[in-house]
Amino acid sequence: MSQRKTASNPKANTAREIIEGLQRYFVSELSLQGERLSTDFAAFKPVEWLRDEGLHGGGVRYMAQDALFNRASVNMSQVFYEDLDDKPLNSATAISTIIHPEHARTPSIHMHISWTELKSGEGYWRLMADLNPAIGNENDKQLFAQALQNASGSLYAEGSNQGDRYFYIPALERHRGVTHFYLEQFDSGDWQSDCELAQRFGRAAIDAYCTLFYSAQQESAPITAEEKQQQLDYHTLYFLQVLTLDRGTTSGLLSHSHNDVGTLGSIPKHINRDLLASWVDKVPAPQESLLNAFLTILPTQSVVEVDDEVKLQLANAVRVFYKQFPAAIDLQARGNIVPPTMQNHGVK
Repeated sequence: MSQRKTASNPKANTAREIIEGLQRYFVSELSLQGERLSTDFAAFKPVEWLRDEGLHGGGVRYMAQDALFNRASVNMSQVFYEDLDDKPLNSATAISTIIHPEHARTPSIHMHISWTELKSGEGYWRLMADLNPAIGNENDKQLFAQALQNASGSLYAEGSNQGDRYFYIPALERHRGVTHFYLEQFDSGDWQSDCELAQRFGRAAIDAYCTLFYSAQQESAPITAEEKQQQLDYHTLYFLQVLTLDRGTTSGLLSHSHNDVGTLGSIPKHINRDLLASWVDKVPAPQESLLNAFLTILPTQSVVEVDDEVKLQLANAVRVFYKQFPAAIDLQARGNIVPPTMQNHGVK
């Protein structure tokens, strides 16, 4: 049986310890809230994936198997090419997580923290966190933003500005979420301080979100049909942003096909196909071809389920599209810096 190996570089190992610690902490805190909310709460289940049968790493994601979650995935990965001279990347270690609650008034969260180290010796962190409600709540927004600001200090203004730029959807003239933070290629020159920042930032986002998660579901007012429709429509917007604009998702799909289901773990369970189709004429060329390819894959009913088989087909459609229209990558979201992720993996 193949085993997942880990990088030998000391900094990569330190980053892996930080990332694995954040993963354990988030799963533990979400499980604690789940147990408080439901006597029938089912534990998160681990799913492992391997890069080159584990020779070059891989990862494990914890998936929710519970009625509290529409989709919940807490992913940790470490990919490394220490033995491959033709690849610029030495190692990449990351936690990438998305939580979509079933409760319509409970916001979703996306968080990504990663350490990338090149064979040149250059290394940097990426810090991302954003709150994504289907139904806005100003108090939630302020609490989450304040937690990120407290954790990042003087870096908050830069991270917030880059986040607002990255998560903007030009075709719909709106942002994906309500508060965003994104720092790309961050390296202060103080390795220990940067490690502490990554850990502090991750725990702050997790603590703030778990507070919001529990609080929202304690409300006594039942969810209305209108609110469920708002949630479905928002999940459709999320689908659009992830599959047509999110540079990290696209880079992951184009770099390898070993973890397509995990890479698309951020996609909600159900979307409004009719609403998605109404956006074909709004996206810039040639993205309408990509959106039409998705519509061909999706079942024809108005409300469709995006299961694992559909995810595999969507992932392949993305690869086919960018092979045909490589310049379309320039339409992807960006902060102030465009990371050379695919080049680092040796993808031309």
